[in-house]
Amino acid sequence: MKKDVLINIRGIQSADGASDTTELYTQGVFYRRGQNYYVVYEESETTGFEGCRTTLKVEGLDKVSMIRHGASRSNLVIERGARNVGFYNTVQGDLLIGISASDVDVKMNDDGGSLYFKYSLDINSTHISENEVYVDVKENPNPLQA
Repeated sequence: MKKDVLINIRGIQSADGASDTTELYTQGVFYRRGQNYYVVYEESETTGFEGCRTTLKVEGLDKVSMIRHGASRSNLVIERGARNVGFYNTVQGDLLIGISASDVDVKMNDDGGSLYFKYSLDINSTHISENEVYVDVKENPNPLQA
């Protein structure tokens, strides 16, 4: 059963000694299919991905897929202890990016919950950034007024 939810996402990106934090409060949809949880929301200008829909697919306790559709597309798999290769769409074309996750913490149940994941990004084995993402999902008690 799909639920209307309130979502708080805080992302921290560190590169070349500088750090940047982005925070997004939005509403979306949360549901479970089989053993996987899904968090779906529309991006905004705040994140730089306006016109995109993002799906977080939570697979077990140590794997999260971040799938973005719309004006920019990407498919990144963040899996604790593994390096995965995904694509990231830019105006210049698609890039193949390596995603190496050092930590994934899933505290989800049928009512919502929280996610944390920490990963490094590389292009052609050249380190680009360190990233941390915190996601809180709570049922929206009044979805018409959010």
